[in-house]
Amino acid sequence: MEELDTDVMQTQDRQTNDLSHLIVALLKGVIYQNEDQRRWLGLLKLQPRIRDFVSVMGLELVVDEAEGYAFLRARIQDGNSDLIIPRLIARRPLSFHVSLLLALLRKRLAEFDAAGGETRLVLSLDEIVELIRVFLPEGTNESRLIDKIETYINKVVDLGFLRRMKTAQKSESYEVQRILKAFVDAQWLAEFDSRLEQYKEKLQGMSEEALDD
Repeated sequence: MEELDTDVMQTQDRQTNDLSHLIVALLKGVIYQNEDQRRWLGLLKLQPRIRDFVSVMGLELVVDEAEGYAFLRARIQDGNSDLIIPRLIARRPLSFHVSLLLALLRKRLAEFDAAGGETRLVLSLDEIVELIRVFLPEGTNESRLIDKIETYINKVVDLGFLRRMKTAQKSESYEVQRILKAFVDAQWLAEFDSRLEQYKEKLQGMSEEALDD
C-alpha cells in the first residue's frame, strides 16, 4: 500500500510539473502541435486543469485541435466594475499597414485552403511584397518600398502570425501561421472586399511619407 501511495504521489508531482511548464509556455505565446508533439499531447491531457488555473487570472484557453494550436486570451467580462480583473494579455494597437498586411495574409490563407493539397502556406518575400504593393503609394522608391514592407513583416513575425523559414535561397521565406484564422475570423473575411475598398479610400492621396505610419 505504501509503495502504491508513493507511485500515486510521483504521478501527481509529474502532472503538476507538466502543468506548470504548460502554463508558462502559454503565457509566453502560442503552443503549436507541429513544433512540440509531446507538449501538445500533455496540453490536451491537462486541458481541464489548465482552464481552471488560468480562469482565476481572467484568461481562457483556446485550443484548435484541427489546426494544431493553443493560446490564452482575456476572458470576456461583465460590466460590473467590481468584478473586472486587470488585463494580463495586453492588447497591442496595430498600424494601418500592419493591419492591411494581416488582412491580405488571411485572404491568401483562405484561398490556399480552398485549393486543398498542402497544409502549410509558405510565401517568399517577393510574394508578400506583391500582395501589399498595389495598396501603397504609386511612385515609391523600390528599395524604400521593400525596406518598409520588411518592417511590416517583422512586426507580423513579432505578433506570431508569420514565421521565418530557414532556407538556402537568397530571398527570405515565411510560413503563415494558422493561428491567424483565430484572430481574423470567417465573418470578417466574408466582408473582406468591402474592407479592401475602405483601405483603398484611405490610401487615396496618401503620400510616400505615410509608409512610416
